[in-house]
Amino acid sequence: MSKKDPTEELRLRREQAFLGGGKERIEKMHAKGKLTARERIELLLDPGSFQELGVFVTHQCTDFSMGDKKITGDGVVAGFGHLDGRLVYVFAQDFTVFGGTLSSANAKKICNLMDLALQNGAPVIGLNDSGGARIQEGVASLGGYADIFLRNTLASGVIPQISAIMGPCAGGAVYSPAITDFIIMTKGTGQMFVTGPDVIKSVTKEEVTFEDLGGAGPHNTKSGVAHFATEDDRDSLRLVRELMSYLPQNNVEDPPHHDPKDSPDRMDDALTTVVPTDSQKPYDVVDVIHKIVDDGKFLEVQAGFAKNIVVGFARLDGYPVGIIANQPKFLAGVLDIDSSIKGARFVRFCDAFNIPLITLEDVPGFLPGTTQEWNGIIRNGAKLLFAYCEATVPKLTVVLRKAYGGAYDVMSSKHIGGDYNIAWPTAELAVMGAEGAVNILYRRELKDANDPEAKRKELIDEYNEKFANPYVAAELGYLDDVIEPRETRPKLIRALHSLRNKRRELPPKKHSNIPL
Repeated sequence: MSKKDPTEELRLRREQAFLGGGKERIEKMHAKGKLTARERIELLLDPGSFQELGVFVTHQCTDFSMGDKKITGDGVVAGFGHLDGRLVYVFAQDFTVFGGTLSSANAKKICNLMDLALQNGAPVIGLNDSGGARIQEGVASLGGYADIFLRNTLASGVIPQISAIMGPCAGGAVYSPAITDFIIMTKGTGQMFVTGPDVIKSVTKEEVTFEDLGGAGPHNTKSGVAHFATEDDRDSLRLVRELMSYLPQNNVEDPPHHDPKDSPDRMDDALTTVVPTDSQKPYDVVDVIHKIVDDGKFLEVQAGFAKNIVVGFARLDGYPVGIIANQPKFLAGVLDIDSSIKGARFVRFCDAFNIPLITLEDVPGFLPGTTQEWNGIIRNGAKLLFAYCEATVPKLTVVLRKAYGGAYDVMSSKHIGGDYNIAWPTAELAVMGAEGAVNILYRRELKDANDPEAKRKELIDEYNEKFANPYVAAELGYLDDVIEPRETRPKLIRALHSLRNKRRELPPKKHSNIPL
């Protein structure tokens, strides 16, 4: 009997590995509009750059006749490659192999990948498409999840971690993406939930579909778990590439600079009219952002959740910045529980990865009401305050219109470490709006007036003249300048350049105790 050609055997084994669960299962994936794990990695990374790790790994389980069911690769494709020329580590769960379920063997592949990423200071991108823990392995599979969770936590704030949910992600599996920095969900196929519809029905009697429970829609608009919703696999992978273009490799490197085409001295006269003269009228703060940033390009994060605050990435003179802006178009831009949490998480991410913060402020205060108070607006509002106070990256603030009450302090004011704070002439910095202030300050005078309404109008006009402007704050040194709106872009860019070498050390500590 002739000996097999070793090279030919290698080629056959590799070909088998590349087929995953087989042609039939691959065709089923395609029929659902989904790409395979390898197809996803190929589209994500620069052509020809992927180097696979653990190619021939198989599970070691023998229970439930699993010893006769071994598939090369065991349900996850893992390795490293380049994305726009930069090193990244990627794993993609392969749904064609045991439904992409996690075994102790493929968990070790993922853990090895994460260890290498952390040691080499490179981002980790996880493409999730899995039926969850492999039941046949019992606690060994659960242990694999815990091993991954630990590495997610240790890597947090050290290297960027991005999760794309392109299929099911259920039970304990959801907590790995939850610890990562950004979650992208594919509409129609990506789903996340701790317990499925059947369990919910048996325990609470609620009836809900998989999509309504844990689809991209509810997690991008209701729970705030996800940061982006995409149309299909290709859109998700494109978005990963776009997001990565703003992020550094790790926490000791600067974000990537792109040669700008947009002049740093460009002014936009349209900014003069974007804020209505009537302070009660709404406008879209995204219009302001587009007119200030390079080429009007802005990648909004969590666009469907807590719409009264806007967060996202842009560039100023080619340098990535994180933008936080109150949105008068929704709830008058007020801060509430959801917007405070959304803003705080984004501020902390930017601070961890050396991305300067640009705050555009138009906030009438914190949302009043029993629902907010009983659900912890004090604790949750403090998260945003804490995040800004703790941030050591350059912090630039522009007061566009309202800056009322404690919300004025919270939104990166000079008092909590703002490096460059300026205002438009339309800015109003006060404890509260004129009408509310007059009702409190002049309660007796209004009660005794012959014509209370006329007196109230007179007092409101006086209050507005004195406080509904930026000059009192500027005289006190709380603002560095009052500028014409058209000057915003060049002013921010010059200040940003002056702060590029900013160094500020926090007091030594094990870690802070943010009010979670």
